[in-house]
Amino acid sequence: MERHLKVRSLLIGIFFFLLFFVLIGRLYVLQVVEASELRSKADDLWTSEETLQPVRGSITDRNGKPLAEEGVAYTVAVNPLMIHERGIEREAAHGLAKILSTSQDPAANADLEEKIYKMVTKKKPSSDKFAVEVEIRNEGWKIDADIKDQVDQFVDQLKTDLKEKKDLHFKEVGIYTKKTTKRMYPNNRLASQLLGFINRDGVAQAGLERYMDEDLTGTPGMLKRKRDLKGVEIPNSQMTLVPAVNGKSVSLTIDQNIQYYTETALRKAYETYKPKSMTAIAVNPKTMEILAMASLPDYNPNKYWESPQENYINHAISDQFEPGSTFKLVTLAGAIEEKIWTPDALYKSGNIKLPNMPLIQDYQFYGWGENGYISFMEGLIRSSNVAFVKMGYEGLGTNRFTDYIKRFGFGQKTGVDLPGEATGLVDMKWQSDFARATYGQSITVTAMQEVAAYAAIATGGELKKPQIIKSIFDTETGKAIQTFQPETVRRIVSEETARQASLDLEKVVTDEHGTGRKAFINGYRVAGKTGTANIVVNPKEGYADGTWLVSFIGYAPVEDPQILVAVIADQPQIGGDYHKGGDVTMPAFKDIMIPSLAYLGVPSSVSKEKTEITEALATVPDVVGLSLQEAKNKLAAAGLTAQTLGNGEKVTSQLPKVGSDVLMNNSVFIIAGDASTADVPDLTGLSLRDTLEIAALLKAEVRSTGEGFVVGQNLTEENGKRVLKLELAPYNQNPPDVKPLDGEKANQPSKTQDKQNN
Repeated sequence: MERHLKVRSLLIGIFFFLLFFVLIGRLYVLQVVEASELRSKADDLWTSEETLQPVRGSITDRNGKPLAEEGVAYTVAVNPLMIHERGIEREAAHGLAKILSTSQDPAANADLEEKIYKMVTKKKPSSDKFAVEVEIRNEGWKIDADIKDQVDQFVDQLKTDLKEKKDLHFKEVGIYTKKTTKRMYPNNRLASQLLGFINRDGVAQAGLERYMDEDLTGTPGMLKRKRDLKGVEIPNSQMTLVPAVNGKSVSLTIDQNIQYYTETALRKAYETYKPKSMTAIAVNPKTMEILAMASLPDYNPNKYWESPQENYINHAISDQFEPGSTFKLVTLAGAIEEKIWTPDALYKSGNIKLPNMPLIQDYQFYGWGENGYISFMEGLIRSSNVAFVKMGYEGLGTNRFTDYIKRFGFGQKTGVDLPGEATGLVDMKWQSDFARATYGQSITVTAMQEVAAYAAIATGGELKKPQIIKSIFDTETGKAIQTFQPETVRRIVSEETARQASLDLEKVVTDEHGTGRKAFINGYRVAGKTGTANIVVNPKEGYADGTWLVSFIGYAPVEDPQILVAVIADQPQIGGDYHKGGDVTMPAFKDIMIPSLAYLGVPSSVSKEKTEITEALATVPDVVGLSLQEAKNKLAAAGLTAQTLGNGEKVTSQLPKVGSDVLMNNSVFIIAGDASTADVPDLTGLSLRDTLEIAALLKAEVRSTGEGFVVGQNLTEENGKRVLKLELAPYNQNPPDVKPLDGEKANQPSKTQDKQNN
C-alpha cells in the first residue's frame, strides 16, 4: 500500500515537473523567442492610424474677398461596440435617420434607417467583433452646426432614457460628432460655373476647383496613437504625428462686385425672355483680366446636388456657335488694315448674287437709300451683309481674309486657365463658305475668343491671352508664391487700324440707324456690335425659323477703354422676331456697364471729348402745356424719349429743364396733371442728386439713409405730405446673395447657324 502511494506521488510529481517545464518553456518562447513578433502584433492591434487632412486653400477675388473657403463642419460617427453593449441599435438608427434625412418620402426615410442600422451594427472585417468607429456617410458627412446640435440633443435624450429604463449611467452611448472642415461658397450661386465645387467624397469637380486642385489640395499628414478594444485612447501611450501641409490659395482677376452686377443683369433678362442659356463676360481690355464671367442657368455649389449637371456648364468657354454679325469686326479690321475700307464709297445694298452661290441678302431685302445705294459706313451702321461680302470676299480675297481670322485667334484655344475650353471651327471648303464667313456664318467661335478679339481692337491691335488667375499665395502668411502678368500673344493690326475700327464701331451705337443704338449710355462713349444668328436645331433640316442666338459686345469709354462686356442669349423667347434680339442683350449690357463704370471710378467722357460727340447731344424742348401725345412727338423729334408720370391729359412740368443739353435718346420726365398724386418711378441705381430733382418735381420730401446710389425706396404719407424714404449704398459694397432662378431647367448648349444678321 505504501509502495503504491510512493509510486502515485512520484507520478504526480513527474507530471507537475513536466507541466512546470512546459510552462517555463512556453513562457521562454513567448518572452524571448516570439517577443518581438508578439509585441508587433499587439502594437498593430492597439495602434490606430488617422489621416490628417490638410486645409484646402481658399479662392478669392482680386481684392481678397473669399469666393471659396474652408469652414467648420462635423461628421457623425458611431461606435457599434458601445451601442451593442447598451442595446440601443434600433433606437440609434431611427433617431439618426430622422435627423439626417432630407427627404419627405417615407420610403426613402425607411431605407435610410436601414442603412444606418447596418452601420451601427457593423463588425470588423473577417471577425465577429463589433467595430469601434464607423462614419455615417454620406448623410452624416460634413454637416452644419445646426444638424450637429440636433445630434447632440438626441445623444443626451438617449442617456436620459437609458438612466430611466435601466438605471444605468453612461458618459457615452456610442454616437458622437467629429469636428472637420467643409468647402463653403459664401456667395452661394455667385460665379458658380467659374469656381466649380467639391463633391461629398471630397473630389474637385469642374471649374477652378478642378483646374487648380493640385495647388489647392495640399499634402495629408498622419496621426498614430494607441487605443484599447473599445476605442478608448490608452493613457501615456506613444503618439506619432506627421503634420499635414495645407494647400495654397488662389487669387483671381474676378471682381466680386462686377461679378454681382453681371449676374444680376443676366438674371433680369433671363427671367424676362427665358432663353435656353445666357452668358456674359466682362474684362479689362488693356490686360485681358477677366473681371466677371457668368452663365445661366446656374447652381449653388453648396448644394450642387439640387441642380442638374447641365447647369455646371461654363458656356463662356465651352459653347461653340456661329457668331453672326459680331464677327464682322474681323472683316472690318482687315479691310482697314489693307486700306480697302472706303466708308464714303457707295454700293448697292439689299442682296448680292455671286457666281455659283446662293443669293446673299441683307435683313432688308431691297436695301436702303435711293435705289438701294448707301455708303459702306451706313452698311456697317445698319449691319449689311452685302457690304461685308464686298469688303471681305471681293476685297480681301479668301487668302487674306483667312489670314485675319487666324490672326484674331479663331479656330484655336485662347489659353485661358479654365477646364473645358473649346476651339471653335474654322474650316471653309467652298467659296460660299468664305463669302458667308465675312458676316459670321460657316464658322463657329466661343464667347471668350470674341471677347479677346474685341479687346485687341479696343486697346491698339494686340491680341492678349485671357487671364483668370492673378496669383497663388500662402494661405497662412498671405505672401505671394507665384504671380501672373498680362501676356501678349501677337499684334494683329496696327494701332491706327484699331483706332479707326473703334471709331467706326462707336457709330454703330450713336447713329440714329445704328443696330447698337440701345447700348447708348448717357455720358460715356461706347463702341460695339450686335449679332443675330439663326440656329440649326436639326442638321438635316438646316436653319430653323424663329430660333436665334443674339449677342452684343461693346466697350467704354472709346477714348480709353476700361471695361469690355459681351452678352449672349441662346434662343430667347422674342416671338420669332430677330429684330427684338437687341431688347435682350443691350439692356443687360448697360445694366452691367453702367454700375461697373461707376464702381471703377471712370469719369464721364462728355466734358473731355465733347467735340467728338456733339452729334449725340440734344436740347430739351419746352413741352409744358402740351397734350401727352404732342409732348411725346416733340421730344421724339428732338431725339429724346418721354417717361410719363401722373394721369392728367396735359403736361404740367418736366425734367430736365428746358434748354438743357443731354445725350440723345435720354429720358425726359413729364408730369401729366397733379404732380402731388403722380406715381414715383423706380429710382434704383440713381444718385441722391438725381432723386432729389425727381422728388421735387413730384412734390415729395426725401429722407435717405446711407451714401451712394439708390438700392431701395418706400413712399409713405405723413401729416398729409408725401415722404419718399430712400436707402443708398455705394457700388463697392459687398454684394448680397444672388437668389436662384425660378423654374430652372436643364439646358444643353446648342450649335448655332446664322441666316439673318444685324
